[in-house]
Amino acid sequence: MTTTSLSAQPGPVARRRWTVLAVCALSMFLVGLDTTIVNVGLPAIGEGLGTGTRGLEWVVDAYTVVLAALLVTSGALADRFGRRRVFRVGLVVFGAASLVCAVAPSLGVLVAARAVQGVGASMLSPVALAIVVSAMPDPRERARAIGIWASVFGLSMAAGPVTGGALVAALGWRSVFWINVPVVVVALVLVAVFVPESHGQRARRLDLPGQVLLTLALGASVWVLIEGPHIGWSSPVAAVGYVLIAVATTAFVRVENRRSEPLMDLGLFRRPVFAMAVLGAIAVFVALSTALLLNTFYLQHARGWTPLAAGLTTLPMAVGATLCAPWAGSLVGRLGPRRPLLLAGAFTAAGGLCLADLGQDTDVRLLLAAQLLLGIGFGFANAPLTNAAVGGLPASRAGVAGAITSTARQVGSAVGVAVAGALIAGAGPDALDRAARPGWLLVAACGLFLMGVARTAAPVRREA
Repeated sequence: MTTTSLSAQPGPVARRRWTVLAVCALSMFLVGLDTTIVNVGLPAIGEGLGTGTRGLEWVVDAYTVVLAALLVTSGALADRFGRRRVFRVGLVVFGAASLVCAVAPSLGVLVAARAVQGVGASMLSPVALAIVVSAMPDPRERARAIGIWASVFGLSMAAGPVTGGALVAALGWRSVFWINVPVVVVALVLVAVFVPESHGQRARRLDLPGQVLLTLALGASVWVLIEGPHIGWSSPVAAVGYVLIAVATTAFVRVENRRSEPLMDLGLFRRPVFAMAVLGAIAVFVALSTALLLNTFYLQHARGWTPLAAGLTTLPMAVGATLCAPWAGSLVGRLGPRRPLLLAGAFTAAGGLCLADLGQDTDVRLLLAAQLLLGIGFGFANAPLTNAAVGGLPASRAGVAGAITSTARQVGSAVGVAVAGALIAGAGPDALDRAARPGWLLVAACGLFLMGVARTAAPVRREA
């Protein structure tokens, strides 16, 4: 088989470039969908497997923590062994793990299978972005492509609860995992037909010490957030967790700074624009995952709504994200990332503040308005944050920057789920609204932080 490199092609045919983008976007649809589709089915999973909020948090975060920890390594493996090859392996692993999730007889099996799903998903996201960036050399065209890419990802994240609610209502909670199988099959066929094999210009060495330390730091952080309400924040066990986080994080930074080819190029964080884009990505996904989890438990437990009805309340979010993501990409291409980031922050903050005084009988119209505002904010956020992270970097570093940004998104998702779960842990149906209020204030704070990130964003750089 002849091996080609998208980045080495002097002028790929426009139709081929956009076809490759479509295939990559389908993989991102899978990754995003599985991050949120499970949320609305959590109460049904809890009833089916006999577990409470703590176990359900692990159903979500086992996926996101593993995905976050392995994204950069998977990108390095793709550069070394071939992007299409790793991409296809990721699809197969993801699909097989989905089958295990669908037939899981216990919580332990489900959580383990979700972790394996995260392994497969980690082989999709960084490769997809690397291909998109290398296939679109013109900054304006790249910004539009990232806008479409972010639109599909935003649609999958926001549409997950709607899709999940419909599936749970019609076929039960296991169907939210069965749905992945046909999508994986279609994606495998499209990759085989349209995506050429390609490699990085120079394969990076694997950084196993850095990988272990990063996984340990992320896993310990999420463990403390999820288990803290149950073991006590000041208990000796929690103190051990704090020490483990500090030691693992410090060791990770020291190891990465001493390696010639680190897992994460920490030097990128010396660029204020990049560092703020990463923090902004974390904030966006903390807000999104917090909002989705609080919405699910409030509507189903406190107000007795069905999974389908609860999922349908997020439809305005899906509409807002889908419409605004490509618009954001266009704005980035013409005006740079600052304006769409300001819009993202303002709408996200407004959505959180709408529900800061949530009660047992809050008007449904207010709930829908809040979801629409959050969806608009989410739609405006992804394209400028991704563009700010990779903009101005040579192609050789764009893939690493994109992988770090993708890692930040999943870290934000994991943290948001853990924080939201900690807020409502042990709260009965009559107290869920009050327990959720700090979470909605956190969502608003994330929006305000995004507005601060916008102040550091520079206009898009154009190649000479």
